[in-house]
Amino acid sequence: MTDLQSIKTRFGVIGNYPALNRALEKAIQVAPTDISVLVIGESGVGKEFIPKIIHAESRRKHHPYIVVNCGAIPEGTIDSELFGHEKGAFTGATSTRKGYFEVADGGTIFLDEVGELPLQTQVRLLRVLESGEFMKVGSSQVQKTDVRIVAATNVNMMKAIQDGRFREDLYYRLNTVQIDMPPLRERKGDIHLLFRKFAIDFAEKYRMPELQLTDDAVTYLENHPFPGNVRQLRNLVEQMTVVEQKREINSVRLAEYIPSQTNLPAVIQKNQPGSVSNSEFHSEREIMYKILFDMRNDLNDLKSLTSELIKSKGNNNFSHQEQALINKIYSPETQTGSSNSLLYFENQSRKPSVIPGSEDDYQEVEDVEVEEAKPVSLSLQNNERELIVKALEKHKGRRNKAADELGISQRTLYRKIKQYNLED
Repeated sequence: MTDLQSIKTRFGVIGNYPALNRALEKAIQVAPTDISVLVIGESGVGKEFIPKIIHAESRRKHHPYIVVNCGAIPEGTIDSELFGHEKGAFTGATSTRKGYFEVADGGTIFLDEVGELPLQTQVRLLRVLESGEFMKVGSSQVQKTDVRIVAATNVNMMKAIQDGRFREDLYYRLNTVQIDMPPLRERKGDIHLLFRKFAIDFAEKYRMPELQLTDDAVTYLENHPFPGNVRQLRNLVEQMTVVEQKREINSVRLAEYIPSQTNLPAVIQKNQPGSVSNSEFHSEREIMYKILFDMRNDLNDLKSLTSELIKSKGNNNFSHQEQALINKIYSPETQTGSSNSLLYFENQSRKPSVIPGSEDDYQEVEDVEVEEAKPVSLSLQNNERELIVKALEKHKGRRNKAADELGISQRTLYRKIKQYNLED
């Protein structure tokens, strides 16, 4: 069996990251067989090396090797491209045409971006994988082909299956062996090696001196996330080779080409402290609940400050404006508005028993306890149940009135009552 280092040298693969080595080793191991292979990885990680290695190390190496970019072929013509067509099969079919599966008989077909295949084409492809049979577009004659298929995608295939965009049976037929290509951000130790390789290549291509990185530039480069992976790094080196006049690049100069990501929105992991799961705020309605809850907290804080102000200044030391503000804070309108807005949350904080306005009033305000806002569940289900209970209590069990109050149909209300076991 061919050793790993010779494969890297032969195909120009740079890097020693363990996951990369494992991917190459699996490609070498499955090459002598006819097993279907699915290569998984982000765009730009170099997935195209795997099918080349598999074909070159297989018994099919003297037969055709065809690359098909499934995402670049229009849906209306992809069946014709893959399987061929008969003359007159559709408008513009002026002659019979061989498809890739007929041309590549005995060889290998690399289906890049296989997740973009239309469902109708997926059915045809599944038949080829299972029986080696296909029919040209517009033909009723079954043809045989002996083709090894290697597919690649950057699509989340399980999600595509759940969404009905990819056939589950085809996925498992393609994925007899899965090879995962790691993203560049996980291969920090390989980034400088790749930079030097590209710098040499482009220096020769454009007949210019080779770029060199300072130590701080190497550190900066290795800490960049590279969302475009190896392809992005290659394009970066080519651009700098042509544009830069100085051949030594420091981190300041490098930052002009790949700015720091600190100003971009942070991706917070699910279990990271302080993070909020997507399910917690999965709708605009729940976001509004959170805003209203914060508003109630602000109102509680304001009442607390007002109470402290009353205690500190005494009963008769308020200006006209201050007394008006206090009256506004403790007015029934303010409290009622807060209650209506926060109907989905727990009952509002306890209100003072009187409205300040006289000496007796101020004396009673001194004894007011401002209740701290308790943590409230933001679960849409819990708040919906509580709202239904309150509406039924308000209208003494009359469901038609409760439905009008909630703004839903009676049929929906009956279903919700049954869902939340509120029959009693």
